Amino acid sequence: MIETNPIDISGIPVGGTHPLALITGPCQLESLDHARMMAERIAAACAPTGTRFIFKASYDKANRSSITTQRGLGIDEGLSILDKIRDEFGCPILTDVHDAAQCAPAGEVVDVIQIPAFLCRQTDLLLAAGETGCAINVKKGQFLAPWDMGNVAQKIASTGNERIMLCDRGTSFGYNTLVSDFRGLPTMARTGYPVVFDATHSVQQPGGQGTTSGGQREFAPVLARAAVAVGVSALFIETHEDPDNAPSDGPNMIPVDRMEALIGQLRALDDLTKSQAKIALD
Repeated sequence: MIETNPIDISGIPVGGTHPLALITGPCQLESLDHARMMAERIAAACAPTGTRFIFKASYDKANRSSITTQRGLGIDEGLSILDKIRDEFGCPILTDVHDAAQCAPAGEVVDVIQIPAFLCRQTDLLLAAGETGCAINVKKGQFLAPWDMGNVAQKIASTGNERIMLCDRGTSFGYNTLVSDFRGLPTMARTGYPVVFDATHSVQQPGGQGTTSGGQREFAPVLARAAVAVGVSALFIETHEDPDNAPSDGPNMIPVDRMEALIGQLRALDDLTKSQAKIALD
C-alpha cells in the first residue's frame, strides 16, 4: 500500500487511504456537444460504484507526432467548453498546459493543471503552474527515473503550492515502446504526494504509426489493475465512444461503453487493497 498525504480537488479527496479517484475523458476536445456526451457517459459509468471522477480533455495537443495531425480547438474555445462542462456536471476539470503563459488563464477555469511528460523539467512552466494555486498533475517524463520526480515536485512546492500529484505513464524502452516499472509507484510516493497511474498512455507506442502514435489498448486494463493492487491514489484513463476514429491517441483509449465494467473491477480491487492497508495501520 502506498502511503501519501491526501489533497482535496474540489471535494474529491485524493491520496492516503481514500477511495480510488478517476481522471478520465477524451484525449482531445472535439466540440461542446462531444464533451457533454462524454461527460454524461462517464458519469453513468461511475454511478454504480459511486466513483468520483475528474473530467480530462486537452484543448491543444502540442506534442503530436507530425505537423499534419490534429492539435485541437485552441485555448480560448477549449477553456470555454471545459468551463461549461464543469458547471453542468459539477465535476472537477483537468487540462494540459504547454508554456508558462497558458497557466494563468487555464487556472481560472480548471481545477487541475497537467504538465505533460515531455515538459516535466521545464522550471518556468512548473513555477507558473504552481502559482495558480490549482492542483498540479505532473506526468513523469518517459526519460526520467522515478526518484528524479522529487526534484520536479520541489520546484512546484517552492511556490507554496503543495497540491501536487505525480503521474507515471511508462518509461522509454527502445524505439516506439514503453514499459511500466511498478517499483516506480512506491518510489514516487516517498515524496508524500499522491501517485497517479496513467493506464492508457502507458500502452502507447510513441510515433509507432509513422505520423501518429500507435498503442495496445487491450493491455490498459491489465496495467490499471496492477497499479491499483500497488495502491495508487488515482488512475488516469482516456476514453472515447469510437477510439478507432478519434483525432488523437485512439489506439490506446478505452471504449466508453466498457468503462462501467472496468471501473467496477478497479474499485473492488481498490477496496481490498486499501482495507488491508487500514488493518495494517490499526
